[in-house]
Amino acid sequence: MEEIQAHVFFSGRVQGVFFRAFTEENARKLGVQGWVRNLPDGRVEAVFEGSRENVEKLIYLCRYRHPYARVDDVEIHYGNPEGYSDFRIRY
Repeated sequence: MEEIQAHVFFSGRVQGVFFRAFTEENARKLGVQGWVRNLPDGRVEAVFEGSRENVEKLIYLCRYRHPYARVDDVEIHYGNPEGYSDFRIRY
């Protein structure tokens, strides 16, 4: 199965709504590795690595299924996986 990396930037109301915890929980359920962090400009940055299907599913969940966030824009850059072994919230 093809493994991919997606470097993602989420814009909108994505800080102060447990967006990182939601992302981490769903990444672990899907077996996606990488990290997520808040940026000073109010966006959330994440790197997702795993099967194309699960990475795309995680992006979808973050964009449309978070109960409190409002995602206005998603910027995605695809690349080759770096080989993360787990999923973490970065501070």
